[in-house]
Amino acid sequence: MMLPTPRALYRGLRKLLRFLAAPARRGGRGGGRVIHTYRGYGSRSECFLMGRVFLQPGLGLKLPGPVDDLVNIVRRTVRWGVRDQRVWVRVGRVETEVVTDSDGYFSVHLDIESQLPAGAFWQRAELTLLPAGHPRGQPPPASHSLPWASAQIFIPAEEVDLGVISDIDDTVIYTGVASKLKMMYRLFVQKARHRTAFPGVSALYRGLFHGGDGQARRPLLYVSRGPWSIYEMLGEFFHLQRIPYGPILFLREWGATLQRPLPRRAKDHKAMLIRRMLALYDQLPFILIGDSGQQDPEVYARIVAEHPGRIRAIYIRHVHSRPDRDTDIQTLAEQVAASDCEMVLAEDSLAMAEHAFQRGFISEQALGEVREESRRTVT
Repeated sequence: MMLPTPRALYRGLRKLLRFLAAPARRGGRGGGRVIHTYRGYGSRSECFLMGRVFLQPGLGLKLPGPVDDLVNIVRRTVRWGVRDQRVWVRVGRVETEVVTDSDGYFSVHLDIESQLPAGAFWQRAELTLLPAGHPRGQPPPASHSLPWASAQIFIPAEEVDLGVISDIDDTVIYTGVASKLKMMYRLFVQKARHRTAFPGVSALYRGLFHGGDGQARRPLLYVSRGPWSIYEMLGEFFHLQRIPYGPILFLREWGATLQRPLPRRAKDHKAMLIRRMLALYDQLPFILIGDSGQQDPEVYARIVAEHPGRIRAIYIRHVHSRPDRDTDIQTLAEQVAASDCEMVLAEDSLAMAEHAFQRGFISEQALGEVREESRRTVT
């Protein structure tokens, strides 16, 4: 592996410092309670959103660039989640109040009673922290200086034909998604376009997003077992790779503490989330994408059995080295075929794209882009 030049290393480290300092900087220099939001998702009848409330120290002085970044990184590191904080949330004309849990997280579920703007795939949520003693169930006053934030919620068009649920680890990005240091080095110091994503994956996901006619704008929903703390790095990764940036909110709180240093178990995490999406978009068929290294083929086959007719295709990226694993996956492929679903064990993104084009999931132009992207030499 070619090491970066000193100049490239310096530029990469400066970008990394600015990136790590950004969350604390967005919260303002005065410190206090801040709202951190994650992209939400929903349908034309309901929507979901998550976020977290932090208490972070203030910073009174404007310091020189790198020093200011380092101080803000410290502020970000020492901030902590605020429990029992009341948050007022508004989407369109619908409003509600939620309360943070013991780690400062909150989740919002809103029944959208008013008609959303036509043609707008991303809806805006507005969030405000409510002060202690504020009347329950009452919005903040019209003119106030309370901490606030906004969030985006992806709501697909009613006429969309297909949804995509994809794993991230070893499916879109190489192993190491849960290793923050490794991922940050790849994103900001190495040539991110060449060393983070599997060849062809960017063009493939763009093709799936736009559909066979190039106009679909399908929901792409990403699943990971990683912690919420890598959320922003994943967002930066998707931006750099030009992969359609759907909600990446299906992470989990690892809950690591000095008393409990190991992550909380996430039993059946992925299957639970897929079932939730199938229930939310109950008229929409889906494509599932994963890898052969873990239990994705088994989980996806179980979903097909539970929801016959809902899953059009399953793409499994070949990342294993055990010969008997091929036999296991072939057995699962034969099982799901009875529900008019094909499970494809693919060596690369191009094999997925060729099947997707044959089934009409992507356009011929998208197939050509996957072929061209896959052909480029990884350096």
